[in-house]
Amino acid sequence: MPAKINRSVVVNGNRKWIRANSEQEYAEKLVKLSASGMEKIQTSGKRIFVEYAENWFKVYSRPNIETATAATYRRQLKLYLVPAFGEMAAEDITTDDIQSLFNSMGGTKATKQKVRMALNMILESAVEDRIIGRNPLKSRRLKITGEASRTTKEYAVEQTRFLVRNLGKVKKREDRAYLALQALHPLRLEEVLGLKWEDVDLEEMTLHIRRAVTHPTRNQPEIKRTKTEASVRVIGLSAIAAAYLEPGDAEKFVFGGEAPYTYQKVRRMCERIKRDTGFEENITPIRFRTTVLTDIYDRTKDVKTAQAAAGHASPTMTMRRYAKGRGVARQSSLVIDEIYGSD
Repeated sequence: MPAKINRSVVVNGNRKWIRANSEQEYAEKLVKLSASGMEKIQTSGKRIFVEYAENWFKVYSRPNIETATAATYRRQLKLYLVPAFGEMAAEDITTDDIQSLFNSMGGTKATKQKVRMALNMILESAVEDRIIGRNPLKSRRLKITGEASRTTKEYAVEQTRFLVRNLGKVKKREDRAYLALQALHPLRLEEVLGLKWEDVDLEEMTLHIRRAVTHPTRNQPEIKRTKTEASVRVIGLSAIAAAYLEPGDAEKFVFGGEAPYTYQKVRRMCERIKRDTGFEENITPIRFRTTVLTDIYDRTKDVKTAQAAAGHASPTMTMRRYAKGRGVARQSSLVIDEIYGSD
């Protein structure tokens, strides 16, 4: 199937975007655009989408949301919304135009939903400003389809055991502490990076999760609250992990001291751990969280325990994203054999 065409052209001094399914369709739209004199939109009193969207982002969105969320909205504007609707008048955007955008997008349904969320807020603002009478995104005709997001695959039990057995081979002290904390506890990477030594209680054998460290602009750490209120929690500290922790100043970060580690430093640390232990796969932080939560649920069959350890507000999230269980297919067949195979 030929690739979709999405090109910008300059007509009468204004940049326009043309979406087409073939070169022939592109040529026809280009001729029509050139002949239509669309520059009159600039003086017709209508609101150009790119200008309205930028004002919404600068005034109402960016100052009032988390930096990471703002970066996500900016990405949707840059990659999808401005190329699709940039020089159109906001009043002229129809449900057909929006459906065409989603039809032309590849990727997962989750990606399209992010675009939809940003566009919906812009159009709802336009409704409130009486620029448009109705939000075209509200149409029941609109369909958003796409691939399912890939779930994070947990490590096998033997893989985690391998890393635990080889913890002592990790050369750097901080690398050993990182592997011990990340691999043996159901923590998000940002929660591990947010740990200070005051959060590590070796007497009570607990970890206090109070803050997170994110990197919304790549390698510039941002210290913030945890993801949700439920994420603020106290969890048990693994005895195996405790043996590899050498406490420092209470107010300093476990990883980084005065300032928390950047993602780049974490990547380098994971590469060293892989090399030192001889682990065959990449060391991937999110896979450890998935692995630990899977095994907590697999051993206890108690979703509330797994939920509390994960820091989720509801058990639904725990079951859907993380607590996958091991050997479920075989276990279900054993139950059936037990029920129907006895006299």
